[in-house]
Amino acid sequence: MAINGYTDKMSVQPGQNVKFMVNSENGKYRTEIVRLIHGDTNPEGPGLKVEKVNAKVNKDYDGKKQEIYMGSYIKFDDPPALQSLESFSLQAMIMSTTPDLGQQALLSKWDPKENKGYGLFIDKEGCISLWIGDKNGNVEKISTGKPLMYGAWFFVGASFDAESGKATVFQEARVTKTNGKFSLAYGIEEHNASVEKEINIEPNADNGTPFTIASLIDKQDDGKFKAIKRFNGKIDRPRVASTALTKDKMETWIENPSGASVAAAWDFSKGISKKGFDDIRRVFDTSPNQIHGETVNMPTRAVTGYNWTSEEHKFVHAPEQYGAIHFHDDDLTDAGWDVDFEWTIPEDLPSGVYAAHVVSGDDEDYITFFVRPKKGKPTAKAVLILPTASYLAYANNRFQDVPLAQVMFGRAPVVQQDDMYLGEHAEYGLSTYDFHNDGTGVCFSSSLRPILNMRPKYRHTLSPSLWQFNADLHLVDWLTEKGFKFDVVTDQDVHFEGADLLNKYNVALTGSHPEYYSGPMMDAIEDFQASGGRFMYMGSNGFYWIVTFDSNNPSIMEVRKNFGNNAWKAWPGEVHLSLTGEFGTIWKHRGRAPQKIGGTGYVAQGFEISSYFRRTEDSHHPSVSWIFEGIEDEKIGDFGLVGGGAAGLELDIYDNELGTPPHAVIIASSEDHSSVYMPVAEELYFNVPGMAGDENPRVRADMVYYPTPNGGAVFSTSSISYCGSLSHNNYDNNISKLTENVLKKFISDEPLPMSTKREKVEFI
Repeated sequence: MAINGYTDKMSVQPGQNVKFMVNSENGKYRTEIVRLIHGDTNPEGPGLKVEKVNAKVNKDYDGKKQEIYMGSYIKFDDPPALQSLESFSLQAMIMSTTPDLGQQALLSKWDPKENKGYGLFIDKEGCISLWIGDKNGNVEKISTGKPLMYGAWFFVGASFDAESGKATVFQEARVTKTNGKFSLAYGIEEHNASVEKEINIEPNADNGTPFTIASLIDKQDDGKFKAIKRFNGKIDRPRVASTALTKDKMETWIENPSGASVAAAWDFSKGISKKGFDDIRRVFDTSPNQIHGETVNMPTRAVTGYNWTSEEHKFVHAPEQYGAIHFHDDDLTDAGWDVDFEWTIPEDLPSGVYAAHVVSGDDEDYITFFVRPKKGKPTAKAVLILPTASYLAYANNRFQDVPLAQVMFGRAPVVQQDDMYLGEHAEYGLSTYDFHNDGTGVCFSSSLRPILNMRPKYRHTLSPSLWQFNADLHLVDWLTEKGFKFDVVTDQDVHFEGADLLNKYNVALTGSHPEYYSGPMMDAIEDFQASGGRFMYMGSNGFYWIVTFDSNNPSIMEVRKNFGNNAWKAWPGEVHLSLTGEFGTIWKHRGRAPQKIGGTGYVAQGFEISSYFRRTEDSHHPSVSWIFEGIEDEKIGDFGLVGGGAAGLELDIYDNELGTPPHAVIIASSEDHSSVYMPVAEELYFNVPGMAGDENPRVRADMVYYPTPNGGAVFSTSSISYCGSLSHNNYDNNISKLTENVLKKFISDEPLPMSTKREKVEFI
């Protein structure tokens, strides 16, 4: 891919500007704004559909190659207190998660081009090392000679006395019963070491480079900083002294840095409020010098420190035990590219899904964004809520690299050019289904980078056909072909504006997989329904993972995974969201199961062939039979672009115990799922034979309808592959007809069948 890009925001309204950042390795490129209708290139379907938009930005540009510099660290300006040091001490509590990955910077004021300054490092053998470089380019590197141990806390430090020339460096394991991977009985003390040496050079502290924690930064020709010698692991309670302290004195400084020689004493727990971190980027120095700093590329906060006792799992209740930051050499939250062009959204541009189609030679990209109506000014009675939180969760995922992928999918994954490109370009960032290089899960995702699987034409390795964005374009296409007027908003819009945004509409529709939802989003949907809003849940596995957005930078989303059907599990004590302080994991474990707002909830998955629905006896009752008007078939959706059927990939089920309203009606259920379909993890109490889809009656999707107060109602399809069946036979099929019956009724201002007073309905 010689060309790709991203926008400064995912959702934009008329009158606002959207900025486009483009990487064009071949130089010149052409831009054309297009409206995206259908992105599935499956020859059995309608094919790619885009509409050209007349825009002033449609022209040729002189492009350039733009680099991405990944890796998280803390950057400070060039503070005088750290410039003038002659004698000094450096110390910190650290847990290295890749001690054998090569040189890694811990605390440093080091010029990597001139080899001047001082710093505490992990050397290429995995040992703690003190580096000192003078103004003449002479360098001394003093190592403990003992490799660190993965997953264990160490007290590390170094000192230099300019008068005597004596330099010391040490590392000492600090293992408790709860703070790391190992027990007290492991005997990790053999990794302790201390080395002393007299040297004849003095550090060039006034070298014009910033002080950094967790990496060095190398200024590039474009004026941007590239993180090098990036550290993987946790750092807690870093300190700098303006004198050479003894190890015993450094010991007292872990918790109580005091005296005139304190140059810097950072406390990473500062800034924790009852609602999480006030500003997750800021780090605070408690010394009189007040050398505060800012994190780059969002290292993980709200992680357990060296002194965690396991008695408290919520960081806001014991901030002193959460004084660590977990850094990763592959963290990325902002590609930081220069703006190529920007466009003011015309006042008369219809709400919808759009892209800047950029072309350079034989290469192209569709830089996707979403145009919503002006705030408070809907242009239709129906609104489609596109699940951008889920797009972020899967952004640039690398499922083809998952060892069990072939078993999960029931076939060999199909790897395409975009997947191979991501495999060669780790700097494009990870999805929340990936692991960092140190084996920990990815909890942040950002839209400030090219997201190569949020594009038309992309075919996902995970599914028989499509997943997420292009699967949602199936619904956009159907709404467009059927002539329904609808607005488009993102779930991020709902997060920040709540039910006020939705209450302007008669009906709100979801995408095919609204899996990741924040508390404000959940509140908005529930409040919309309670006030009479009509809701069409057009997919499955919705309202599942708990997420939030950074209020200081809404492009960034956080999730903490555990206790669900997940790709990774957060470490003990680290399940709460750093941005809000709330418990992470899945909504079901917070008392808000999906059945409460969608009538159905996640029960099973199988990334193989899709099946069909069969009408239930209750579906013939006059109160719900209108849904099937014009449909004679008992089998519903035994066709489609996603796995060949309307019931597939992931399935939801009716469950009164989890909140399905008692008056909800199952109008159809799927059947004949294969053995590849399995119950999700939270559904299992014990692993026993007979749990697969070919034997287990709970492995099914339930299509559900029920009324809500004030004239509202809920209709749920309960299958991710459902929307892939809408276009079959030129949109003339029972899935299309059924969906049209529901949407027409929901859009209308007429009362809906069935009582809204929760009266019991007797079925035939």
